[in-house]
Amino acid sequence: MKEKFLEAMQFRHACKVFDKNKKISDEDFNYLLEIGRLSPSSFGFEPWQFLVVQNKNLRTKLKVFTWGGQGQLPTCSHYVIILSRKKDSMVYNSNYISHMMKDVQKLPQKIIELKGGFYENFQKNDFNLINDDRAMFDWATKQTYIALGNMMTAAAYIGIDSCPIEGFEMEKMTDFLEEDLNIDTKEFGVSCMLAFGYRKEDSRGKARQDINDIAKWYN
Repeated sequence: MKEKFLEAMQFRHACKVFDKNKKISDEDFNYLLEIGRLSPSSFGFEPWQFLVVQNKNLRTKLKVFTWGGQGQLPTCSHYVIILSRKKDSMVYNSNYISHMMKDVQKLPQKIIELKGGFYENFQKNDFNLINDDRAMFDWATKQTYIALGNMMTAAAYIGIDSCPIEGFEMEKMTDFLEEDLNIDTKEFGVSCMLAFGYRKEDSRGKARQDINDIAKWYN
């Protein structure tokens, strides 16, 4: 089992161009979405949404201002925009946080009050997020990268290629979300994007630092 997982990590690479004639099955792609859904998040508040963009016209529009996805958008089997929640829904007293604790996590009222107090203190004092909209968004965005990493690793484990994409013009992306996808951009912003499919050519292999250069032990 350990060897298979390491093989998957060796297999995974940022695929720039996919074989456009090969498509991921519904079963396999739903599996990848489920991996994203089950990913951990701070306080368990799941600050993400996954937008699966399969429409060719929408992908063509995206390509104009997504310089990091020029090869992937026209060729990948599935293309996902990962959204992160903004301050309006992540602040400690928002309706969304209340919904998560009460309706999703189904916590007793006493626990809601206790957890809510910890969360308020975390935002106000521990991480000083409460007065900085960008800091709040960046904090939530960091959590979406847990789902991103899990989905890429799970894809590699079953022989599917992927590529994370951050190269895009944020202002034009925001307009696209509002005008073409009907997304409330006061509540959501783009964290990153993720292309899935099957490689057209073999990768050139891994180039990584030596383990002794990045792991420090304090016994």
